Amino acid sequence: MEHIHKKGLNAELVREDLDNCCLQETFCEQCNGAACTIGFAKQCISDYMKEPKKEVPGGTDNIPVTDFKVFDETELETAIAHILKECKDCKEEHTENCIINVVRNCYEVGLFGNVHQYEGSALQYLMYLKSQFPEKAAIIADIYMN
Repeated sequence: MEHIHKKGLNAELVREDLDNCCLQETFCEQCNGAACTIGFAKQCISDYMKEPKKEVPGGTDNIPVTDFKVFDETELETAIAHILKECKDCKEEHTENCIINVVRNCYEVGLFGNVHQYEGSALQYLMYLKSQFPEKAAIIADIYMN
């Protein structure tokens, strides 16, 4: 059972956040599915909903980091706060291919343009964001705390 999150994962909330971040046909002529950052995260969470496993095989390596689509920034900030609440603060036991980490990385690519370091602690992550992106970090932290 170590392949399943000990406290579970609110996959429905994550799916809803992903849907809210996607601007669909407003900016895209057609959906590119897993070739899109948010589309890739949607695929990961759909797979998780079918078979809840903690790890996404090859997850971080397969994130489309060169996807330059526009996503709803306000929704991305909210989604990052929500996924941080889902994080189990595993610290030393953090793995890069954890479903939560992979989805958060996808949000980061959409909001910041690239993946950022995460060491298994939501608080450490928020402090890191504050040093790099103070305005966005303040918004994310406010949503996270409320």
